[in-house]
Parts: sequence; structure tokens; C-alpha cells
Amino acid sequence: MALFGRRFWQRNAEGEKRSDMSSATQESVLAALGTVQDPELHKDIVTLGMVKDLAVAGGKVSLTVELTTPACPLKDQIKADVERALAPLGVTELALEFGAQVRGSKAGAGTTDLLPSVKNIVLVASGKGGVGKSTVAANLAVALQRHGASVGLLDADIYGPSVPILMGVNEEPGKVEVDDGYKLAPPVAHGVPVMSIGFFLERDQAVIWRGPMLGKALQQLMSDVHWGELDYLVVDMPPGTGDVQITFSQQLKCSGAVLVATPQDVALADVVRAKSMFDKVHIPIVGMVENMSYFVCDGCGKQHEIFSRGGAQRAADSFGVPFLGEIPMVSAIREWGDKGVPILAQEPDSPTGKAFLEAAARLAGQLSVASEAAEGAPGLKIVTT
Repeated sequence: MALFGRRFWQRNAEGEKRSDMSSATQESVLAALGTVQDPELHKDIVTLGMVKDLAVAGGKVSLTVELTTPACPLKDQIKADVERALAPLGVTELALEFGAQVRGSKAGAGTTDLLPSVKNIVLVASGKGGVGKSTVAANLAVALQRHGASVGLLDADIYGPSVPILMGVNEEPGKVEVDDGYKLAPPVAHGVPVMSIGFFLERDQAVIWRGPMLGKALQQLMSDVHWGELDYLVVDMPPGTGDVQITFSQQLKCSGAVLVATPQDVALADVVRAKSMFDKVHIPIVGMVENMSYFVCDGCGKQHEIFSRGGAQRAADSFGVPFLGEIPMVSAIREWGDKGVPILAQEPDSPTGKAFLEAAARLAGQLSVASEAAEGAPGLKIVTT
């Protein structure tokens, strides 16, 4: 609980401070809270149903604000706005507690929902290989989990599964009994359930499948796995615009896609094609991440923009989609990834760890916006925060 035992003072006509008699009632407090807007959803927190457990006794007020995600990046702003709204009522003590209830957002052209227990399915994609998409997917999943959400990670890169290495998982999935038989139980790494075709392959075994077999394998990785109740399922997609992307668009209701790019023009040209593909299958782009934005020299501390910098930000601006953040190029990402530890799990307080946490918070905020927009709320659109 966040307990703010502060007095709200007003000035009288002579300019001296005095403590007003409280005029706070249940109705007046609700009316005041009705002026507090969620900074991302652009509707007031009363209309959005975010005010819970409101109690008013004299000058004391207690309430819970139920956020749309535990990763809400604007919690402090909401707190300040609540305090400001209640000040004129002569409230002498405010007990403010935050909760979270993640809302589901599923869009796209898919006609089925193979994962009804998953509220949000996020596809992490890129137009080309070699941009660090899998690393970003793994760290975003861990970041969302660290923010307090229930998160799963699905490796959909059938031809080049790298999530088992990045997450340090070697064992095959177990089995769990469900109502209609048995399902695969995904192993858990760094607090995140993980599933990959790589669990069923020998280390040097190549996957040589045509489209129909590929689609069947993907369907099994989704429907035959006991994911449980998840707030977010992060999906590491293969690069490009091929069979896997088509399968997901046809068989799943997805919340949106995150595009990963490096700053140089040749990488961004492929991102344009990836966005065009997602547009055609009606899967919204909920953010862009620029990976390998810059390198910080160990010796001099100077930032070197090896692949240029800011290209993904400019692309996001031109697309009209949110920019989630820049991830620097540091050797620790590679070193810990080779050991099966996402850098966020090992170095959460490092600049890179904080960058992933901030990107995940912005992503969660955008998914909340998408959820509200999907419910038909007027005047809402995905915006950059």
C-alpha cells in the first residue's frame, strides 16, 4: 500500500494557510476522481472502472486504482493527479493502493482463438535476420514478468530456434493432466514458461519442412501446450514474411506485433515490408524497438553509433506507430545470452536492463490502449508515450 499521510491545505483570503473542514463524501470523491484521466487511455478512471474499494470517513479517503497492467509506466502521474483532484475537498489523509487487471486485446484476421486463456499475444518480428529479434523477445518476456505480469514465451522460429539457448532450457517439456487428456507442460526459465520446437530436436538437426507441416507444428505448439492463464504470450517470430506469419494471422487472434530493427537503412527497408504484411492481415503494430543503437567504449566511455542511430525512431514516426526504445550494443548481452541468461535477469540495474524494462512498460501501455480501442471506445487510437 502507498500511504500518503499528507494534509491538503488551501489559502484563505488573507493568504494564510489553514486546514479546511472536509467536504469529502462518497459522491464528491467520485466526482473529483472523475476528472482524473488515464494518461494513455484518455478517459477518466471512474468511467474506466479503475476505482475500487473506495471508502470515505471524514477527511480520510482510501481507494484502490486498478491499473490495466502492472507494468503501467505512468503510475506516478496517476497518483499525483488523484492527490491534486482530492485536495479541494479538504481531504487530510489519503491511502492509495494500486492493483492491476490486465485487459485482453486480440485483433487480426484469424477466425479461431487457439489460446483463449491468454489475454494478449504479442508477435516480436523483423523484416530480416541478424537484428537481435530473439534477444529482444526473450528480454521483453522477462521484463513483463518482472513488472508483475504472468508471461509466456513461444519460439515460433521453426527453422532457427534460439530461445532454448537464450533462456538456458535444455530439458524436454513434461506433461500435465487436463480435462480432455494430457498437454505439454512448458519448462519455466527466469519465471517465464517457455516452448520451442528446439526442445524436440537434436542440437545439429535441421528442420526441412514444407508449409503444411510447418503449420501443423505451430498449431501443436499452441493448442497442445498447457500455458495456463497468461497476461501476455510473447512470440519470437522468424524473420521475413513467410509461412509462419501467414499461419499466425489465420489461426490466432493476436494483440499486435513489435518490429525490431537496427538503425541502418538496409534493415529499415525490410521493416517496411514486414509492416505491410501485418497491415494486410489486420494485426496492428504496437511498437518498434531499435536494437544495437550504439556502442559504449569501455576505455573512453564515448558512444559510438556503429550502425547509425535513430533510424527506427524515424521509421516509427513515419508509420505513426509507437517507438518503444533503444537497446545499446553491449558485449554482456552476447555473453549472458550464450550462458542461457537474458541480460535483464542478470543485470536488471544496468543501462541495458533498464532499457528493456522501460520498453516492456511502454509495450504494456500500448496493449492497454489497443484493448480499450478494441472495445469500441470512441476517439481512442494507439499513440506514442
